[in-house]
Amino acid sequence: MKKIYYIICVLFFVGCGSNEIDEGTPQIVITPEPIVQVPQGCPSGRVANASPTGDFTTLVWADEFNEDGAPCDNNWFHEIIPPSNGGWYNNEQQFYTDSRSNSIVEDGVLKIIAKKERFQNKEYTSARMTTQGLFEFRYGKVEIRAKLPEGQGTWPALWFLGVNINTVSWPQCGEMDLMEHGNGEPGLVSSAVHQANENGDAYYISGEQIIENVSTEFHLYTMEWTSTVVRFFVDGKQHHEVLISGDSPFKRFFFILVNVAMGGNFTGNIIDPDFVSSSMDIDYIRVYQ
Repeated sequence: MKKIYYIICVLFFVGCGSNEIDEGTPQIVITPEPIVQVPQGCPSGRVANASPTGDFTTLVWADEFNEDGAPCDNNWFHEIIPPSNGGWYNNEQQFYTDSRSNSIVEDGVLKIIAKKERFQNKEYTSARMTTQGLFEFRYGKVEIRAKLPEGQGTWPALWFLGVNINTVSWPQCGEMDLMEHGNGEPGLVSSAVHQANENGDAYYISGEQIIENVSTEFHLYTMEWTSTVVRFFVDGKQHHEVLISGDSPFKRFFFILVNVAMGGNFTGNIIDPDFVSSSMDIDYIRVYQ
């Protein structure tokens, strides 16, 4: 999600505009890099013996959230240790936990629950989950069917970070945001890509659309990512496209993140004082190559 020091600009090697896309360019088939050996237990989301064709029809990873209880630790890692500023950047007001009161699988959906409760000097709790070290991929189509939380001040996000973040840091690692919601207008969902310019400063390019019943109905959020372009959709309707060329971080491997923040710059630092609790419900996450 956006950091407080974003600088918006456009470099020559990334831009928007569907007229520049060569639809005849074949997809590049990438063999995923080796990942860490996961422990035995709940089934891993990786599809055994998957043979990607490069046309986004081969399912290579999925979590259907069909087993009630804790999110599968073969698929998800809870980030619960905040960075040095104690607030996960952006002036956010939540503390992330791995408690079942903040993340749980029930009735076929993953619930990431933001709650008003004082914990570790914060006024709210929530959860932030990633596939870092468990599933990392380059290029493909990602589908996430989700219903977003209610209440001004909730900041749900479905997004991706470069796997080399621990060595090159952010924004050099790159970031792709499939969905963010909460910057003032109900139903306004946005997508963006973030990276560093020549001086190492962060900038982003975003697109958005308004959807109905964002918190009462499930919607399908989709990202299509190739070596030349990233496209973003809601329920099949495209609202953003970014071209990729040169030595771009978006030609490397990324991992998945899902979370609900509270407050922060994206929400205008405004939280409804009557907010008590709300959840982002995720029906499934599927990755095709």
